[in-house]
Amino acid sequence: MATLLRIDSSPMGAASVSRHMSETFVESWKRAHPGGTVVTRDLTKSGLVSIDAAWVAAVYTPEELRTPEQKAVLGKSDELLAEVFAADELAIGVSMHNFNVPSVLKLWIDQVVRVGKAFTYDDGVPKGLLTGKKVTFLVATGALYGPGTAYESLNFIEPYLKTLFGFVGFTDVTFHTAGGAGALNHGANREEFLQPHDEAVAALAAGA
Repeated sequence: MATLLRIDSSPMGAASVSRHMSETFVESWKRAHPGGTVVTRDLTKSGLVSIDAAWVAAVYTPEELRTPEQKAVLGKSDELLAEVFAADELAIGVSMHNFNVPSVLKLWIDQVVRVGKAFTYDDGVPKGLLTGKKVTFLVATGALYGPGTAYESLNFIEPYLKTLFGFVGFTDVTFHTAGGAGALNHGANREEFLQPHDEAVAALAAGA
């Protein structure tokens, strides 16, 4: 049966628009995939840390030569990679922080985008190893950053994630953005704001 990996990165808990959309995605996906498995990874509760020199040394040490200490250093990376490899589909909630992804999502990326696991080189040409999967990014931004807006050039989320996930082998990449979510902090009706996004996200999850 199909497996969906849901990843959340917003620190805002129940107030988070991106988490609301990822929950909506999961509910619709489960209806479309009866018997499917959903794995949830909350990056704000995963204890992720920055990679360091010991991590890099372990990655570039052949697997059969790694010390117990090096294997332990890569333990979290191995765990996160196993979740991605086991998934047929990913749904990733992303809140815009300083025009880009949250820091915890970058920490996850650094643990997962690993040479020899997520990508390799074939005669010097990079080759993605995370193939045959699809990913949907559910993005919430305070202002409007879409095409034709005044802040379009400040949106580094889409170009960054498209490039990165394409590099590791994803060819089915979709974005849905709830722009202007900052209005909710200034009295906008939450239900009215979310309604069109709920419909769009549910349709994406159902494959409509």
